[in-house]
Amino acid sequence: MGQQTMTTTAFEAGHLFPLIGNRMGNLKNHYAFGLKNRVLVLDKGFYKYPRSKRKYSSESNRACISCSSDILYVSSSNIELFEASVLYCAAPAMGHNQESHPESNFRVPTILSALEKMELTSKHRGSEVIEIQKFRPASVDDIASVHSRGYVIGLEKAMSKASEEGLIFIEGSGPTYATATTFQESLIAAGAGITLIDSVVAASRISQNPPVGFALIRPPGHHAIPKGPMGFCVFGNVAVAARYAQRVHGLKRVLIIDFDVHHGNGTSDAFYDDPDIFFISTHQDGSYPGTGKFEQVGHGNGEGTTLNLPLPGGSGDNTMRRVFDEVIAPSAQRFKPDIILVSAGYDAHVLDPLASLQFTTGTYYMLASNIKQLAKELCGGRCVFFLEGGYNLQSLSYSVADTFRALLGDPSMASHFDDPAILYEEPSTKVKEAIRRVKHIHSL
Repeated sequence: MGQQTMTTTAFEAGHLFPLIGNRMGNLKNHYAFGLKNRVLVLDKGFYKYPRSKRKYSSESNRACISCSSDILYVSSSNIELFEASVLYCAAPAMGHNQESHPESNFRVPTILSALEKMELTSKHRGSEVIEIQKFRPASVDDIASVHSRGYVIGLEKAMSKASEEGLIFIEGSGPTYATATTFQESLIAAGAGITLIDSVVAASRISQNPPVGFALIRPPGHHAIPKGPMGFCVFGNVAVAARYAQRVHGLKRVLIIDFDVHHGNGTSDAFYDDPDIFFISTHQDGSYPGTGKFEQVGHGNGEGTTLNLPLPGGSGDNTMRRVFDEVIAPSAQRFKPDIILVSAGYDAHVLDPLASLQFTTGTYYMLASNIKQLAKELCGGRCVFFLEGGYNLQSLSYSVADTFRALLGDPSMASHFDDPAILYEEPSTKVKEAIRRVKHIHSL
């Protein structure tokens, strides 16, 4: 086929299994796997996957989809999903932007430029890295699985006002703004995460080493509460994906790891009484929005499935290595998730302007590598990352690139980006006490 471009197309039938151009590699001619009432079959050039009874087809990339009798057929001549190490979707939301706002529309394009410059795209890595393009936005029903339908419909109606005024601020949401494109672009961001859930889960039916997904999306989502937006966040992308994984794929037990510098209060609120979703948040103590206390452990049936670890200012790489080994890993091993989702915030980096932790590029490499291994050990490798914060464009893009390296199994390039001279001594005594406290509360 000549030089191959790793792009995919997902069609209108409810986040269909993506089509990916290329050869089938070492796949055999027939695979069959069952999961409850779902079946995925590769047979004589077609995938079968349960979906709606509507029928669709496409000529793009010489691929074909048709849906009937709740089975999805996808031409196998254009699929190379199972050889990939990383799948990603990009949703830069270029129309959702306020001048001089830290959560700007430069964020995703800067990351994409860094990935290309550092030769971490399919152009340079072939089938190891696949970008899924032209994916379907999330539906209102998808969003309403987490947020109130009144909020979702109200935001859609507010787009006419935003179109007239250019930009509006959403009352009671903190510094969260909307433009005329915010509603649709937020649906696209959530749809990227859903598409990656579909793809990673489907790959895990075929391969013991499925690719890890990364949703390079904005607006971010982990502050958005069920009743509305908050703190730069519009829809809870990771929360929507968690409910989707449960509802559509039967993945009952979902682990969400949030290492943004700020507490993921929206995600926490959505699942605070749910025993089947374990939410772990590490964040800077006392930072926005002021939630995420040690004692907030869940409610009712969900008591014990929320774990908050506020870290003292100045915590860095040494702290997070201890936190992963002593708190995150044992919690995950005890919970036994069916899939791991990650709210990947890069604003804990020492160069980020909005907080005062001192993570480095190497910290994010370590976290990604360890989380990938945890997913492999506990849930068949099913894991999807979601971009949250990160507002210094240089540290953000370098750290995401090193995350990709970790997911690819490449050596870290952190030593080329991190300057140890700017780091100061971590508050080891306070860190030790914080870890001791959370371990006591959660009997770790």
